[in-house]
Amino acid sequence: MATAFPSSPPPAPHAPPRPPWDPHPAEGQPPWLRPTIRIRLTVLYGGMFLIAGVLLLWIIYLLAAQAIRQGSELPLTFVEAKIQSTNCSALPANSNITTEQFNQALGVCMQHQRDMALNTLLKRSLLALIGLAVVAFAFGYVMAGRVLAPLGRITRTARSVVGSDLKRRIELDGPDDELKELADTFDEMLDRLERSFDAQRRFVANASHELRTPLAINRTLLEVQLSDPEASQDLQQLGKTLLATNERSEQLVEGLLLLARSDNEIIDRRSVDLAEAASQALEQTRGEAQAKGVELRAALEPAVVQGNGVLLERIALNLVQNAVRYNVPDDGWVEVGTEVRSGHALIVVANTGPVVPAYEIENLFEPFRRLRTDRTGSDKGVGLGLSIVRSVARAHGGVITAEPREGGGLVMRVAIPV
Repeated sequence: MATAFPSSPPPAPHAPPRPPWDPHPAEGQPPWLRPTIRIRLTVLYGGMFLIAGVLLLWIIYLLAAQAIRQGSELPLTFVEAKIQSTNCSALPANSNITTEQFNQALGVCMQHQRDMALNTLLKRSLLALIGLAVVAFAFGYVMAGRVLAPLGRITRTARSVVGSDLKRRIELDGPDDELKELADTFDEMLDRLERSFDAQRRFVANASHELRTPLAINRTLLEVQLSDPEASQDLQQLGKTLLATNERSEQLVEGLLLLARSDNEIIDRRSVDLAEAASQALEQTRGEAQAKGVELRAALEPAVVQGNGVLLERIALNLVQNAVRYNVPDDGWVEVGTEVRSGHALIVVANTGPVVPAYEIENLFEPFRRLRTDRTGSDKGVGLGLSIVRSVARAHGGVITAEPREGGGLVMRVAIPV
């Protein structure tokens, strides 16, 4: 039965908002406009050169103006001459003028020539300054890139390091400066992390054996005792109670071990269809849902991601099981949908159920936490379901979000990059 499951309303075409599960920054700003350190250093270097150039040009302009003014002060005595000038129309062409009139006309003409020379000097200097500023910004960008190259190497190494592969090291060469000190410190931190993760893996492997074995022995002994036809009714009831307790302990151990393994990023990735994983989860929980009177609905579209199939199936199974177990007694339903949207594969699980306050949402993802209770105190599970879902989603580079439904219940969304 295919039905539509609750989802966010379609965004407006002119202003598409980011989905709440989208872990990437909003697009729209070109990468070369990001305020990176390299861009800031380039602006700093170029800006300092430009300010220094403007100050130098202003000083040269003042000195040139003073030199021209002092060099052009030539007091003359006019006797008799015939004056011709193509550049200065202020000089009279006849000789019937006084010395004062001649000097005044000559001063106006020389002032005009000084202004023209200074304007020419200023224009050419500005052009030269603009050209040098462009060269300075380009040179500053290149030099900033060379200076920050070790930081880029550190960043690439940090991105390539994951919980399952801590063998990468920076091993930066060069002078013993602050960047080399930072790289060496980062390498030392990776050494400590590698030792810590190795110890964790050894602990998980040992715990997997040491905890499973006695529980399996207990289960076998209890099953053998329950199969004895001569056992009394009280002994049969005690055996069933102990068997249920032992099964709960096994689930708790399996959940803890899975939670410990899923904290690391997945290295061995294969194509997994979330629609297939969700379909299997629905089949596994169909009997429990029928027993509780909960209707299962599905709207599954292909949503292929690269990851670990077992862990991704666990995501779908835990979400569907939680949706069935924490539902209303009568006329409850669970809707499961998968799709690909905005470069992410989505699995959405919505269900009816009790009203969940928004401030309680984050507590649901903590281990051994449930709504309005801190510890596991019911028979619905061991309190690790959503913690495992979030851990597995993070290991695949994805996120999980939850929001309350109007009228009760939740809408769970898991988004994993395709």
